[in-house]
Amino acid sequence: MRDLKTKSDRVIPASDAPADIVEAFLRAAHGIDVAAWLAELSPPEALRRLAAMELPRRAAVFGFLPLTVQVDFAAAVTPAELAEIVTRMDADDRADLFNELGEDQQNRLMRNLAQAEREDIRRLAGHAEGTAGAIMTTDYATLHAEMTAQDAIAELRRAAPEKETIYRSYVLDDDRRLIGSVRLHELILAAADIPIGAIMNNAPVSVTLDTDQEEVAKTIARYDLLALPVVDADDRLMGIVTHDDAVDAMQAETTEDFQRISTVLPFTQSLREAGIGVLYSKRIVWLVLLVFGNLFSGAGIAYFEDTILAYVALVFFLPLLIDSSGNAGSQSATLMVRALATGDVALKDWRDLILRELSIAAALGATMAVVVFPVGLLRGGPEIAYVVGATMFLVVIVGSLVGMSLPFLLSRLRLDPATASGPLVTTISDGVGVIVYFSIATLLLSL
Repeated sequence: MRDLKTKSDRVIPASDAPADIVEAFLRAAHGIDVAAWLAELSPPEALRRLAAMELPRRAAVFGFLPLTVQVDFAAAVTPAELAEIVTRMDADDRADLFNELGEDQQNRLMRNLAQAEREDIRRLAGHAEGTAGAIMTTDYATLHAEMTAQDAIAELRRAAPEKETIYRSYVLDDDRRLIGSVRLHELILAAADIPIGAIMNNAPVSVTLDTDQEEVAKTIARYDLLALPVVDADDRLMGIVTHDDAVDAMQAETTEDFQRISTVLPFTQSLREAGIGVLYSKRIVWLVLLVFGNLFSGAGIAYFEDTILAYVALVFFLPLLIDSSGNAGSQSATLMVRALATGDVALKDWRDLILRELSIAAALGATMAVVVFPVGLLRGGPEIAYVVGATMFLVVIVGSLVGMSLPFLLSRLRLDPATASGPLVTTISDGVGVIVYFSIATLLLSL
């Protein structure tokens, strides 16, 4: 019998474990661990296990399931049963599920929800994907500046069961504009009769509804926040983004960056869930484009055919030189893409970084030229050795500058700089390397 480990290394029972062990696990384990266990089962079995749970437990587990499983379950139950679960879900999670349902399912679900839940879903589901509005929740705690600390604690005690977090509450005026925030421990430590306005933070950090989710995550990390308020154009509080949702958003952004680095068009499904058609369509576009890019290298080789026929030894060093150029470019591009993504550098730093990269690339190129020079002597004699050494020096510089510059150029054009890494930089560097190599060979060997 095999046990399954969760990401937290907690052991959960295998699907063929004794029934009493499974039942005890389903009753007592954390909802996320139960969801991980259910995800390992076949869809019909997972749905059967989920349907057998008591409603509160089912709702607690349901929110941790992958969206694909949630959609399958939504199709297997009645609209009234789904509405009961959706009502108990976190506001942002039910909006995500709503967006994944078909139009008919959405309409049936809405008819079975209370007015408050319907309005909340419409408000959250209407925001553009990848923005603060799309990942925020409306389950936040609010206070008024005129409240005393004692009154505020009593209000939080009443509202706590329905809120995602009460560790920080948000102070609003009569028009729901955000004017401050206060932490729970400040309320506990304050004198009972002190007004909230006297202890609150008068300048809380906030973002707007259309702020990119990556910027939201960076802001939460920068200010070490548990939650970040989201306001509209008039500073009215619309929701909050909690740190766990920000982590999920950052993970999605990082996954997208890795996909772009490999010149794969971004897709939202996990690799295991993505179908053959999806993976094919996301990968074929760039592969075809890069084929045409590589034709540039072939054209360069054809142009210098006479030089190659006269000095066949040059062919031996061709893969080594163009690969070195591509490797140097990939190194530079990866470092720059990551620095731009984390905010370590900005577009205004381009000139200083290019000059520094030129110095580094020259040193790298000189070192690699010294390494390859003896190989040139052994393989083709002094003439070939000088050609190979000079080419190595130049192609490493060219590849490094291409890798450093492309992310800046794409950022300037408001495109994702992650595209400028991996195969794209390698293809460009290869083409330029072929031209440089045979140009130097033609020039030096003809002398």
